[in-house]
Amino acid sequence: MTAAGGHVSVLLAEAVAALAVRQDGIYVDATFGRGGHSREILAQLGKPGRLIALDRDPAAVAAARQIADPRLTVVHAAFGRLGEVLDELGIAKVDGVLLDVGVSSPQLDTPERGMSFRFDAPLDMRMDTTQGETAADFLARADQREIERVVRDYGEERFAHAIAKAVVAARCEYRISTTRQFAALVEKAVLTREPGQHPATRSFQALRIHVNRELEELSLVLPQCQERLVSGGRLVVIAFHSLEDRIVKRFMRDASQPPKLPKKLPVRAAELPPPQLKLIGKPVFPSAAETAANPRARSAVMRVAARI
Repeated sequence: MTAAGGHVSVLLAEAVAALAVRQDGIYVDATFGRGGHSREILAQLGKPGRLIALDRDPAAVAAARQIADPRLTVVHAAFGRLGEVLDELGIAKVDGVLLDVGVSSPQLDTPERGMSFRFDAPLDMRMDTTQGETAADFLARADQREIERVVRDYGEERFAHAIAKAVVAARCEYRISTTRQFAALVEKAVLTREPGQHPATRSFQALRIHVNRELEELSLVLPQCQERLVSGGRLVVIAFHSLEDRIVKRFMRDASQPPKLPKKLPVRAAELPPPQLKLIGKPVFPSAAETAANPRARSAVMRVAARI
């Protein structure tokens, strides 16, 4: 299914099926994007049902507000504020939460967002263009060690030291303010490249993750989802790279096991607090047909858990 703006929702049918939508349930699509998942949830909800849609991107919020449906409430907020948003709406518990983590196709394909080296544009990269530091601002003020850490840790880039050194040297002569300037610096610093991948791919990913605090937001929201789910409520998370998926996998694994207590503590197994979540099925990956139709889906993985 293609939503407004040409964005194709990944694992659309699988994700909404995993939510096990009840007609009178309350659900949260914490990453509206262009609304593919939200529209399908609304199609399965009954008249008394309710859907809360969050997005930090003003363009996504504007798209969401074009949907004339009294069951839909749209909120401009990062999903790390999930609990706060629900409190403001007077909602204590929900029946399901969907997180489609990472960057959306409209963000990548809109040149002025500065998230892709395919266009020469301002080096912005913010998902929420109304606040925060741009990627150009970060490169202008961070020291070499911090730039290296960001590129290495968030981009898993082995030439992070050389890239950071090149950035610091270049900014003595000019402000690195466009995607083409940054991509050119990285291309010179990366000595070998992976087949079929631009040498700046990892560095662009790293800057975007850092500017938007993507991993921090994900770590913040997962416990909030667990806390807000009713018994049997579903948490569905779609991740697109290993750093995100590692956080989701560890959180769900740890929450699905009894808490670990110090060894030799005189506590019987029956006295341990029960797990908070139950894993549902195995990780789900896009089919060959979906990845052929939408190559950006190829790295997606979906994990599902239910509140006990």
